[in-house]
Amino acid sequence: MSVEVRAADTPAQPAPPPSPIVRAHSHNDYEHQRPLLDALDHGFCSVEADVFLVGTNLLVAHARAQISPERTLAKLYLDPLRERARQYGGRIYPGGPPIWLFIDLKTEAEATYNRLHGILAGYPNLFTRFEGDRAVTNAVTVIISGNRPRALMEAQKARYATLDGRAPDLDAPAATNLIHVVSDQWSKFFKWRGSGAMPENELALLKTMVNKAHARGYLLRLWAAPDNHATWKTQFDAGVDLINTDNHAGLREFLTGATRP
Repeated sequence: MSVEVRAADTPAQPAPPPSPIVRAHSHNDYEHQRPLLDALDHGFCSVEADVFLVGTNLLVAHARAQISPERTLAKLYLDPLRERARQYGGRIYPGGPPIWLFIDLKTEAEATYNRLHGILAGYPNLFTRFEGDRAVTNAVTVIISGNRPRALMEAQKARYATLDGRAPDLDAPAATNLIHVVSDQWSKFFKWRGSGAMPENELALLKTMVNKAHARGYLLRLWAAPDNHATWKTQFDAGVDLINTDNHAGLREFLTGATRP
């Protein structure tokens, strides 16, 4: 007796992940409905989480008043990233590039970083490792922002993170095993908010910052930039490497060319 198998009886296969968008950065990613997952569903290759050290836990929140004990860094970010890497052969997107995980330390720099270092060590082969001048690239490269323990990180023989540089690093000798990305606040340098053309002197400064970063082997990111098409396009055309947004769908459409003039 034959049994007819109908299409409806066959379990639906999960949709493949979207193609990675290497220049898309999810600003304050944890404020989205599905932290990390919403960004990955749009192909983002850079996400940002703010953390507070509370006891021995690293809790994800923008402000201390928003801290909730169940929102741990491991639960929202590290464990899901490990599962994705297991699923896709050691990458977050199948055959894709490493992604950036910015971790903004909101509490005292050294204590918070030391706890983070111990936690990251518990995820073998997930995070890029730095040993002296040698880097072993893995699925996720962690960047320490916020309260940054620069001297401590420089002194480490082995670590699982790099330092988020600042604008003064663009005029200092390259430190490419300590810094991979230089980030700074848009409004410190630019008054333009996306209306009309960017003033020539500001555009020249933006391009100079990009050129200095690239000459030292760094990527450039500007946080709190106006989150609109005009500013995205200006950054894109100038060569800014990581474009900040709270609008996942809009930036993905722009960077894939669907809405880019």
